[in-house]
Amino acid sequence: MILTRKRRILAALLLSVVLLTTACTPKAPGRFDQVQQESSQQKSGQAVAKNATQGEKFNEFFPSAQAGYQSVYTQEKKGFAEAKLKKDGKDLAMLSISDTTSIPTAAAKFSNSTKKIGGYPAVEQGKTQTAVLVGKYQVKVLSRSPSFTASDRANWISKFNLDGLAKLK
Repeated sequence: MILTRKRRILAALLLSVVLLTTACTPKAPGRFDQVQQESSQQKSGQAVAKNATQGEKFNEFFPSAQAGYQSVYTQEKKGFAEAKLKKDGKDLAMLSISDTTSIPTAAAKFSNSTKKIGGYPAVEQGKTQTAVLVGKYQVKVLSRSPSFTASDRANWISKFNLDGLAKLK
């Protein structure tokens, strides 16, 4: 009886030692820990430049209401504003204005552009996107419906107040 009691005490003591040593051992770093630490310490490469235009200032340059069409603003943040273009309740396209100050490479794609919309350099991006560069601002229309063609996108870009946007500081 004494022997079993000593075994129980010894087992409990060993279990306590094992739990204590494993609980106090430092955790090995995970495969993403170093990258997370580096990215959170970076000052460059932040998502939005400090001098980017507030998204709310872009709203007045979006196309005004057209017969049969509805614009639903979906996002507005520093350096960016976006609206869905709908007709009969269906999404046709996404309309957006972004400040390229935050993404300098966004403006570079317009340097070799031979196409113009409203007097501003334009580019086709893939089969669903058309964009123009107005000063430091990119105006983009993305098709969300197969029936919304490149000519529809160019037409809707021309409905933006591009000249007014060019004067925005």
